[in-house]
Amino acid sequence: MSLMRRLACAALSVCLAAGLATGLTGCGESSDGTVNLTFQIWDVAQRDGMQAMCDTYTAEHPNVKIEVQVTSWNEYWTKLEAAAMSNKMPDIFWMHTNEILKYADNGKLADCSDIVETEHFSDISLANASGSDGKLYGVPKDKDTVGLVYNKEMFDAAGVAYPDETWTWDDLVSASQAIYDATGKYGYMAYGDDQLGYWNFVYQAGGSILTEDNTRANFTDPATQKGMEFYIGLQSYDWCPDQNYFAETAPGAAFFSEKGAMFFEGNWNILTELQNYPDMVGKWDVAVLPACPDPVSGDGRATISNGLSYATGANNKHMDIVKDVLKFFGSEEGQRIQGESGAAIPAYEGLEETWVGVFDEYPINVQCFIDMFDYSVQSVNNAARPEWKSKVSDTLLKIYSGELDLSTGLQTMQEIVDEASAEYYE
Repeated sequence: MSLMRRLACAALSVCLAAGLATGLTGCGESSDGTVNLTFQIWDVAQRDGMQAMCDTYTAEHPNVKIEVQVTSWNEYWTKLEAAAMSNKMPDIFWMHTNEILKYADNGKLADCSDIVETEHFSDISLANASGSDGKLYGVPKDKDTVGLVYNKEMFDAAGVAYPDETWTWDDLVSASQAIYDATGKYGYMAYGDDQLGYWNFVYQAGGSILTEDNTRANFTDPATQKGMEFYIGLQSYDWCPDQNYFAETAPGAAFFSEKGAMFFEGNWNILTELQNYPDMVGKWDVAVLPACPDPVSGDGRATISNGLSYATGANNKHMDIVKDVLKFFGSEEGQRIQGESGAAIPAYEGLEETWVGVFDEYPINVQCFIDMFDYSVQSVNNAARPEWKSKVSDTLLKIYSGELDLSTGLQTMQEIVDEASAEYYE
């Protein structure tokens, strides 16, 4: 269902609960001429970095005040959709690739093509900020990759060398078995996630989740099937928890309680994990993802890369001022502030080391996240993703549980995506 239809269906409930959009309304102007802007985000760990950028901008523009507001992920999108319908969106807000096509393609976001210095951003970063028409409906904010987090003490106990760039899927399996045999702890914890799970293996095998033009699924492709079969098959080993386990305990929680030796993690969580688990510092590290040893095509290397953007509503009353702020956020200075705060890896090319430098005080190899940009793959997305994402995830769990065999399950996933996408790409 399109955004506009969902908004229309939700009209009555929103009217009855108008307070839902509280805190998400746009800017106002004080009697002294000061323009007050709201800036909405969903990650409290990045508040300080975002505030530092705002403070730098307002120091040069004292007539502008920017209030950084933080809410939870789920509440963020509920409120933003309600605000979009009532034309009271925040002045500035984060936009995720999961959602950008929904808002951009329905005319809810301002075209930012005129304020983005495209030569400073990768094709993936620009694609993450684009609508279906190719225009930029956001200013690239950050970029990310997925790495292999591992417990050094468990590797030492099993007499297994730490993961490095030579590792393949075979090494992942053999190390997991050795660690389980030596310590009784789980090896690699393969849970049914997409960005932090099976997507990476599919692309390493030479497959893809969507066709090259993003209009249809590609689950029945032999290379995609190869990656899916390997990843789902990991659950058959004693050293890998099943999906019932993960329904109650996330891989990260299991890892930092020292119940398992490895899991896939995005770079955006590393600093928070170092800060939240000080007793674990020095016990764990990160490596590049293991490669497929015999890919159907390609060299066997891939990691999913996503990235946020800064956006504003199409009808913002102070568009010139807001766009000037957004332009600063996307500038070398603004992106450097973000990187040095540790908030995220800047999308601005050449500033990756500003983020890496934040970790100088920790014994951890975050450089691997930067190295993997050389073979990163854009996070999977098309305009129909809000309709097919949860259904595909539910089908994956049915494969894990044995309710569906792999072939039938992948065909079902293919049909789910194709049916949803047909509405947009006929």
